[in-house]
Amino acid sequence: MLTSILLTMIILFIAAGTKATFGFGDALLAMPLLAFIWSMQTVSPLVAFLGVTVSFIVLWQDWHKVDFKAAWRLIIASTLGIPLGLWILTNAPESIVKRVLGTILILFGLYNLLKPSLFSLKNDNWGYLFGFIAGMLGGAYNTSGPPVVIYGTLRCWPPDKFRATLQGHFLFTAVLIFLGHGIQGLWTWQVFQLYLFSLPGILLAIFLGGKLNQRLDPEQFTRLLYMGIIVLGLFLLP
Repeated sequence: MLTSILLTMIILFIAAGTKATFGFGDALLAMPLLAFIWSMQTVSPLVAFLGVTVSFIVLWQDWHKVDFKAAWRLIIASTLGIPLGLWILTNAPESIVKRVLGTILILFGLYNLLKPSLFSLKNDNWGYLFGFIAGMLGGAYNTSGPPVVIYGTLRCWPPDKFRATLQGHFLFTAVLIFLGHGIQGLWTWQVFQLYLFSLPGILLAIFLGGKLNQRLDPEQFTRLLYMGIIVLGLFLLP
């Protein structure tokens, strides 16, 4: 048990530092790694605790950069998709959940590594579709990031708008997912213990991530991150 707790603290530290540095990637890293240690019913609410903590602190510093006008369609649609995702989490067989998560990770990693020349989306109303999918995946696996990242890419958002809009969307959906887990009865004593044990490391990782953001080569590190995500996804497949 002690080994599992220590591994959980290390994983959450790395995941929090990744999001603080690049703006996303916490759940994509933490979910598959923690799934090797705990059940998905424990992992999902624990990662939701992490998401709320990191997003809140990061936005506390950069809230004035968030473009809510660009994010409101994503937010509304995600709100509708989250209940379906929570239902999937509590009713779908865990083996299927892990396979789906593994497939998502592989496709997301390949997409970002290959960077195909896709068509661009001219209409903001596509945000409803991508937002709904993001909410569903967020409610089930805390992985709302991939659809939003792909949508922002297809809309050709500039870097500053891209990062700020992601954070605004992530905080809103993280809070909804966080509360949804509580309503579903997933806030267990074990989840609270793991979160509290990991909190000092999470806070330290957020601080260090902010420093690393200005010193590391984001492009090179991100490529390594996506390669690691693909490997993790392969491990989750049967």
